[in-house]
Amino acid sequence: MAPKPRQVRLEQRGTLEAIQALEQRSDEELKAETKYKSAALAILGARASERFDAEAARGYFQRAIAAARPQERMQLRRMADASLALAERRAGDLKDAVERLGQAPPSGRQMFALRAMGLLIPPGSAGILARLRGVLLIIALVAAMLAVGLGIVELVSLPFGGLGLAPAVLLGLFVVIAVLGVAAAIGRRRRDRARAEARS
Repeated sequence: MAPKPRQVRLEQRGTLEAIQALEQRSDEELKAETKYKSAALAILGARASERFDAEAARGYFQRAIAAARPQERMQLRRMADASLALAERRAGDLKDAVERLGQAPPSGRQMFALRAMGLLIPPGSAGILARLRGVLLIIALVAAMLAVGLGIVELVSLPFGGLGLAPAVLLGLFVVIAVLGVAAAIGRRRRDRARAEARS
């Protein structure tokens, strides 16, 4: 009886190593994978959850669990719980699921961003009221950003005699787009750096 837990740990470690080795492959290559099918399907499920496609992620993980060996299924279920919580923008469930995986929980900033996204773009399973609320919040957010951009442009142009409303609104829109572009580039760079550090 003693060697059995060791065998399970080795097989689970083998699955995790297979997932790490397959992460660099494209979706088409993963779909064609036969040797480590469950690991490939788990990666596809995780990628679908990053696109917030909960239905596709759930389908991939169901197939991954069905293709996995019995001793691997618990870890895959935990990965599925974390991925589906992300895809469905359930910040509290995501934190619990990530901790059950034995990984560091998301930072406060990441949790705030996920909660905000859940309010602005609720998952497909949300009701009509949640979707309507999301549309209204997006309209209010766009209006607030345009107002801030307009204010910045008016302040900058004030020493030069100011601008009319129409050109100020247009320039304010350009300012908002530039700020969002810079923020997205910085966020993408930080995400890529975090992924590189996690792989190393």
